Amino acid sequence: MSDHNELHAILAAPNNPLLTWNAPLSEEHARSLVDACAVPDGGQVVDLGCGWGELLLRIVDGAPGSTGHGVDSDPAAVARGRRLAGERGLDGRVTFHQGSADAWTRSGYDLAVSIGAVHAWPGTTREALRALRATVKPGGRVLFGDAYWTEKPTAAALAGLGAEEDEFVGSLADLVQAATDAGFAPLRTTVADQREMDVFESSGRAGWGERWALDHPEHPLRDQARATAARHRAGYLGGYRGYFGFAYLVLGV
Repeated sequence: MSDHNELHAILAAPNNPLLTWNAPLSEEHARSLVDACAVPDGGQVVDLGCGWGELLLRIVDGAPGSTGHGVDSDPAAVARGRRLAGERGLDGRVTFHQGSADAWTRSGYDLAVSIGAVHAWPGTTREALRALRATVKPGGRVLFGDAYWTEKPTAAALAGLGAEEDEFVGSLADLVQAATDAGFAPLRTTVADQREMDVFESSGRAGWGERWALDHPEHPLRDQARATAARHRAGYLGGYRGYFGFAYLVLGV
């Protein structure tokens, strides 16, 4: 394995113990989302682009008799999800599948979840919303998380994210409108606050790179890990902090 690939594996989100979920989300906010999804006892849930499925596990754990499927293309994320399910006694109720979210064809779910995974569909946010709507049965719900611009991004914000201005659907109002255009009834809209954003960014490659370097002072990749952390920290604090927002929509069908 090359040094670049080894460092990428070390700092990748599924291998990062500082991240509970791969999104800006507090424990309190997560509990409120689980409650708002209102999965019935015995309900069926699918999380498309689930990562290691932390929200999926909590949703299923909170609805007696419910079952869930998590789908993600990252083998490390799927492995972490399976390990967590086993540790919590949910491996008989939650099944993780390695594969592409856009290839998942089962439908009739009570709840479909997709958080920060629109890239899994070969199109836009609107394409993802249309696909998710087809996944749930009448009366079901979708929990959808996606990015938006809080205001027109600067060149530094775009450079820090490595993004194009039209990569996201637009404003928060544009995002909710895209959901209504896809045939959803927006039931609840919340956004990650600045503290959630800061904690997430500080726990990601910036914080984890620094922590790992401190814990491995003699490792030959120590300096590269710190350089990666510094680059991500500068991109956030000097670039997209305050411009990049993240919303959670609970949508009814």
